[in-house]
Amino acid sequence: MEHTWRWFGPADTITLAQVRQTGATGVVTAVHEIPNGEVWPVEAIAARRAEIEAAGLTWSVVESIPVHEDVKSGERGADRHVEAWAQTVRNLGACGIDTVCYNFMPVLDWTRTDLAYVLPDGSWALRFDHVDLAVFDVHLLRRPGAEADHAEADLAAAQARHAAMSQDERDRLVRTVIAGLPGAEESYTLASLREDLRRYDGVSADDLRTHLRGFVAAVAPAAEEAGVRLAIHPDDPPMPLLGLPRVMSTADDARWLLDAVRSPANGLTFCTGSYGVREDNDLVAMARELAARIHFVHLRATRREADPRSFHEAVHIDGDVDMVAVIRELLLEERRRAREGGPRLPMRPDHGHRILTDQEPGRPTNPGYTLLGRMKGLAELRGVETAVRALLPDPTPITEGTLQ
Repeated sequence: MEHTWRWFGPADTITLAQVRQTGATGVVTAVHEIPNGEVWPVEAIAARRAEIEAAGLTWSVVESIPVHEDVKSGERGADRHVEAWAQTVRNLGACGIDTVCYNFMPVLDWTRTDLAYVLPDGSWALRFDHVDLAVFDVHLLRRPGAEADHAEADLAAAQARHAAMSQDERDRLVRTVIAGLPGAEESYTLASLREDLRRYDGVSADDLRTHLRGFVAAVAPAAEEAGVRLAIHPDDPPMPLLGLPRVMSTADDARWLLDAVRSPANGLTFCTGSYGVREDNDLVAMARELAARIHFVHLRATRREADPRSFHEAVHIDGDVDMVAVIRELLLEERRRAREGGPRLPMRPDHGHRILTDQEPGRPTNPGYTLLGRMKGLAELRGVETAVRALLPDPTPITEGTLQ
């Protein structure tokens, strides 16, 4: 697989020179300074690519072109945002960038409730706690009707936890949920979040699927024409939040979208951490079945807690993901592509722990996107890949995915 690294552009605290030393050869990035809904000019794309290549790296994947909220919520006039998105895809293709990771999560992008959960070895991990989310939803955001979306036991637990929190703890929880994590499209205040949530009043999961299908059907022809592969990222976490539907959380969701828009450009970002949160997702079976439509891979592991609705980021080769078996399936798919002259499969380590000197006070680092934690994860994943590749028989019989 092609080993890549998420980089947040010139403002990233990690430089391209440092990225090159991690063992990655490809970069996953975007033109982050362009507002949502606007076209990325060819000149801006070419300049970003030249910057990456000057560092001895390749711009392998775009992550991501944000999908405007008007498109997700089905607002009138959203067509102009869809066309801008499609034109950006055309411009990327013209500059030789051929893979785009995107998501269709309403309002909030990926969400956590704790950015420094202390693990037994002293590492700091990202964590999602469903009771803390209920505290935020009911007591801090005070979303109208929030109580109806939480079980009685969860409401009681949230009430007790909220009462025991200091004001600093409450403020930290608010910042963690709404301030915007790395790569998130927007950041909010409590008031602006309430306002954006209102636009989804009456938008059901079926409505959101309709909007997603319409969006992909509209942009896939431009992607095909430009030679660009579209790779939708699953919901993170893969469950409804704050009354919002989420429709890319399970194997069935992935099958639905691939069947709804039958285009070779329409594919998946296979994020083992996001899909792995759910006990009903069999990651190895998914990797085998969906292999031909996987255009990009995020490799990380999550660990479900006593209540499986809560989880934290585990060591990349541990957690609830059988990483060895998943990598084996991906290598079989890459071997099949090599036989047919197809593209390599780009992967990146995701959500590294904060360890060692990255924990030093004042050390700038993006939550989940640390230098040392991700470098450790990349090294572990490369080691697994090397061992699995060596143990595969040659030639290896290929078990084709059922979705072609």
